[in-house]
Amino acid sequence: MSEKREQAEAASEGGRLGLRADCESCFALCCVAPAFSASADFATNKQAGQACHNLRSDFRCGIHTRLREQGFRGCTVYDCFGAGQKVSQVTFGGQDWRRAPGAAEQMFAVFPIVRDLHELLWYLTEALTFQPARELHGELSLALEETERLTHSSSDALLELDVAAHRREVNALLLRTSELVRAEVGRKKENHRGADLIGAKLKGADLRGANFRGAYLIGADLRGADLRMADLIGADFRGADLRGADLTESIFLIQSQLDSAKGDSTTKLPSSLTRPTHW
Repeated sequence: MSEKREQAEAASEGGRLGLRADCESCFALCCVAPAFSASADFATNKQAGQACHNLRSDFRCGIHTRLREQGFRGCTVYDCFGAGQKVSQVTFGGQDWRRAPGAAEQMFAVFPIVRDLHELLWYLTEALTFQPARELHGELSLALEETERLTHSSSDALLELDVAAHRREVNALLLRTSELVRAEVGRKKENHRGADLIGAKLKGADLRGANFRGAYLIGADLRGADLRMADLIGADFRGADLRGADLTESIFLIQSQLDSAKGDSTTKLPSSLTRPTHW
């Protein structure tokens, strides 16, 4: 990683603190608001707005240390980007949905909206660390400020917000950012946007600057692959083998993508992310 990007990453880390889940300040919204179906990721079915049967009265998970063993791998890769505490403590002023059941339905409806906005905040914060995209830093900063402002809207305003439209606007800016960063590779770059690469054999591949936006890399063999400056936004890494891969300067990689993949001590990661404990 370049010295300038390291400095920018360090400067942005403070801004990312509020974009990390703080379960102690949340009323377990991720254990109630979303729905899930029995699958390889979840052992049972759960309807939206229904509390998971593993949720205790103190809003803690009864099997938190055994989620994978108990068939709830999906819970281990979920990331709310700090939306849980924002909705719990800011939007609803610390109201507990159990003690204020009248607010529960609206709280559960607002949670995924704020979660989407917080995810955009994460990407925008990262985009501002990219020196090759400095010509866009003004636009990125404005988008960051507007997105942050939206997260502080009232619950009623959030429910009326066209999140999809806002996401399209931000994504267009993030794509321009990506193109400027990947241009630094200086050669023709592979375009795998939205591609079906399930189980692909990419061991040791030079994938610098490649576009993997929304690509399906489920179970792909990426051992020893060079993914520096590759755009990984929305790429599905479930079960992908990242042992020995170099992800140090990859673009828009998030923690949940790593958590869903396989790796080891030789996998090189961006400084903003953490090596999963199950690797």
